Amino acid sequence: MEQRKVLLTGGNLLQAHTWKGLLETSGIGVDLRGEALMGGVGELPVDMQTVELWIEAEQLTAAQTLLASLNVEQPQWQCVQCHEQNEGSFELCWQCSSPRSESHN
Repeated sequence: MEQRKVLLTGGNLLQAHTWKGLLETSGIGVDLRGEALMGGVGELPVDMQTVELWIEAEQLTAAQTLLASLNVEQPQWQCVQCHEQNEGSFELCWQCSSPRSESHN
């Protein structure tokens, strides 16, 4: 059974599709998850309103290197504790210092 990891998590569906296309063009298989939940924005809890790019665990380093070489910006993320928006490069919420919540990794 193959093990998959979350490569990126973000709320911008267009950006997620762009990254997915870039990765697949380079031979890296990508699953886009959460796309169907985007229609529930405003009705669903905040932590469910994201799209995620999942890849095979052994391709994680190659995918990260590829996106870094293309100067791909990390998507912003919303703190589960205080709901503040944070830059993608932040590992802790700038307002309440809670760790970035991505329990899939």
